[in-house]
Amino acid sequence: MVAEVEVPAGFVPQYAVAFGAVDGPAVAVQADNPLPVHAVRRPAQSAPLAGTIVSSAIVGPFVPELDRPIWLSLSGQWQGQVDFLRSADGGATMLPLTIAGERWGRFVGGTNEAVADESEAGATYYLAVTLLGGALTYRVAQ
Repeated sequence: MVAEVEVPAGFVPQYAVAFGAVDGPAVAVQADNPLPVHAVRRPAQSAPLAGTIVSSAIVGPFVPELDRPIWLSLSGQWQGQVDFLRSADGGATMLPLTIAGERWGRFVGGTNEAVADESEAGATYYLAVTLLGGALTYRVAQ
Protein backbone atom coordinates (compact mmCIF):
# COMPACT_ATOMS: atom_id res chain seq x y z
CA MET A 1 0.00 0.00 0.00
CA VAL A 2 1.33 3.42 -0.95
CA ALA A 3 0.19 6.30 1.21
CA GLU A 4 -0.13 9.59 -0.62
CA VAL A 5 0.16 13.10 0.73
CA GLU A 6 -2.41 15.31 -0.91
CA VAL A 7 -1.95 18.85 -2.16
CA PRO A 8 -1.81 21.51 -0.67
CA ALA A 9 0.65 19.91 1.76
CA GLY A 10 4.13 21.22 0.91
CA PHE A 11 6.05 18.65 2.88
CA VAL A 12 5.99 14.96 3.68
CA PRO A 13 6.70 14.45 7.37
CA GLN A 14 6.03 10.69 7.47
CA TYR A 15 8.47 9.78 4.64
CA ALA A 16 12.21 10.23 4.42
CA VAL A 17 12.13 10.44 0.61
CA ALA A 18 9.15 11.22 -1.60
CA PHE A 19 8.49 13.12 -4.80
CA GLY A 20 5.62 14.27 -6.95
CA ALA A 21 4.45 16.85 -9.43
CA VAL A 22 3.91 20.46 -8.33
CA ASP A 23 0.15 20.04 -8.57
CA GLY A 24 0.00 16.34 -7.65
CA PRO A 25 0.46 14.22 -4.55
CA ALA A 26 3.85 13.25 -3.14
CA VAL A 27 4.48 9.52 -3.45
CA ALA A 28 6.91 7.51 -1.34
CA VAL A 29 10.07 6.21 -2.98
CA GLN A 30 10.06 2.41 -3.12
CA ALA A 31 10.99 -0.42 -5.48
CA ASP A 32 7.94 0.16 -7.72
CA ASN A 33 8.37 3.95 -7.58
CA PRO A 34 12.10 4.82 -7.70
CA LEU A 35 13.51 8.33 -7.79
CA PRO A 36 13.46 9.64 -11.39
CA VAL A 37 17.23 10.18 -11.56
CA HIS A 38 20.33 8.33 -12.66
CA ALA A 39 23.83 8.44 -11.25
CA VAL A 40 26.28 10.63 -13.10
CA ARG A 41 29.86 9.50 -12.79
CA ARG A 42 32.64 11.97 -13.35
CA PRO A 43 35.75 10.92 -15.26
CA ALA A 44 38.42 9.17 -13.19
CA GLN A 45 40.94 11.52 -11.61
CA SER A 46 43.78 8.98 -11.43
CA ALA A 47 46.82 9.72 -13.60
CA PRO A 48 47.50 7.01 -16.19
CA LEU A 49 50.78 5.13 -16.05
CA ALA A 50 51.99 4.96 -19.64
CA GLY A 51 55.13 4.67 -21.70
CA THR A 52 57.36 2.52 -23.88
CA ILE A 53 60.09 0.31 -22.47
CA VAL A 54 62.93 -1.57 -24.22
CA SER A 55 64.51 -3.38 -21.24
CA SER A 56 63.34 -5.31 -18.20
CA ALA A 57 62.18 -3.17 -15.26
CA ILE A 58 59.56 -2.58 -12.60
CA VAL A 59 57.24 0.22 -13.76
CA GLY A 60 55.00 2.16 -11.41
CA PRO A 61 53.32 3.00 -9.21
CA PHE A 62 49.83 3.45 -10.58
CA VAL A 63 47.60 4.99 -7.89
CA PRO A 64 43.98 4.03 -8.64
CA GLU A 65 40.79 5.79 -7.79
CA LEU A 66 38.62 3.51 -5.65
CA ASP A 67 35.69 1.49 -7.00
CA ARG A 68 36.59 1.77 -10.68
CA PRO A 69 37.99 -0.86 -13.02
CA ILE A 70 41.71 -0.66 -13.78
CA TRP A 71 42.55 -1.22 -17.46
CA LEU A 72 45.83 -2.60 -18.75
CA SER A 73 46.88 -2.12 -22.37
CA LEU A 74 50.03 -3.76 -23.74
CA SER A 75 51.07 -3.37 -27.35
CA GLY A 76 54.06 -3.22 -29.67
CA GLN A 77 56.51 -5.75 -31.08
CA TRP A 78 57.88 -7.40 -27.97
CA GLN A 79 58.78 -10.78 -26.51
CA GLY A 80 58.76 -11.60 -22.82
CA GLN A 81 56.23 -11.33 -20.02
CA VAL A 82 54.52 -8.68 -17.93
CA ASP A 83 53.23 -9.35 -14.43
CA PHE A 84 50.60 -7.02 -12.97
CA LEU A 85 51.47 -6.53 -9.28
CA ARG A 86 49.65 -4.97 -6.31
CA SER A 87 51.11 -3.36 -3.20
CA ALA A 88 49.37 -2.31 -0.01
CA ASP A 89 52.50 -0.87 1.63
CA GLY A 90 53.74 1.80 -0.77
CA GLY A 91 55.69 -0.60 -2.98
CA ALA A 92 57.80 -2.27 -0.29
CA THR A 93 55.99 -5.54 -1.04
CA MET A 94 54.58 -6.19 -4.52
CA LEU A 95 52.45 -9.29 -4.89
CA PRO A 96 51.06 -10.89 -8.06
CA LEU A 97 47.33 -11.06 -8.60
CA THR A 98 45.86 -14.49 -7.90
CA ILE A 99 42.55 -16.30 -8.25
CA ALA A 100 41.96 -19.24 -5.88
CA GLY A 101 45.67 -19.22 -5.09
CA GLU A 102 46.71 -19.47 -8.73
CA ARG A 103 48.72 -16.71 -10.35
CA TRP A 104 46.76 -14.42 -12.64
CA GLY A 105 47.71 -11.18 -14.31
CA ARG A 106 50.71 -12.48 -16.29
CA PHE A 107 50.74 -11.44 -19.95
CA VAL A 108 52.92 -12.64 -22.82
CA GLY A 109 51.26 -10.72 -25.64
CA GLY A 110 49.18 -7.68 -26.39
CA THR A 111 46.16 -7.03 -24.22
CA ASN A 112 43.50 -4.42 -23.51
CA GLU A 113 41.39 -5.50 -20.55
CA ALA A 114 40.15 -4.67 -17.09
CA VAL A 115 42.48 -6.41 -14.65
CA ALA A 116 41.41 -5.20 -11.19
CA ASP A 117 38.94 -3.08 -9.25
CA GLU A 118 40.41 -1.53 -6.12
CA SER A 119 38.59 -0.89 -2.84
CA GLU A 120 41.48 -0.34 -0.41
CA ALA A 121 42.78 3.20 0.00
CA GLY A 122 46.54 3.42 -0.51
CA ALA A 123 46.90 0.34 -2.72
CA THR A 124 49.19 0.81 -5.73
CA TYR A 125 49.93 -1.22 -8.86
CA TYR A 126 53.11 -2.00 -10.77
CA LEU A 127 54.21 -3.80 -13.91
CA ALA A 128 57.10 -6.24 -13.62
CA VAL A 129 58.38 -6.28 -17.20
CA THR A 130 60.76 -9.02 -18.35
CA LEU A 131 61.69 -8.25 -21.94
CA LEU A 132 63.55 -10.71 -24.15
CA GLY A 133 63.40 -8.38 -27.13
CA GLY A 134 61.54 -5.55 -28.82
CA ALA A 135 59.73 -2.55 -27.37
CA LEU A 136 56.66 -2.75 -25.14
CA THR A 137 54.14 0.08 -25.00
CA TYR A 138 52.07 -0.06 -21.81
CA ARG A 139 49.21 1.88 -20.28
CA VAL A 140 47.49 1.38 -16.92
CA ALA A 141 44.48 3.65 -16.49
CA GLN A 142 40.89 3.98 -15.35
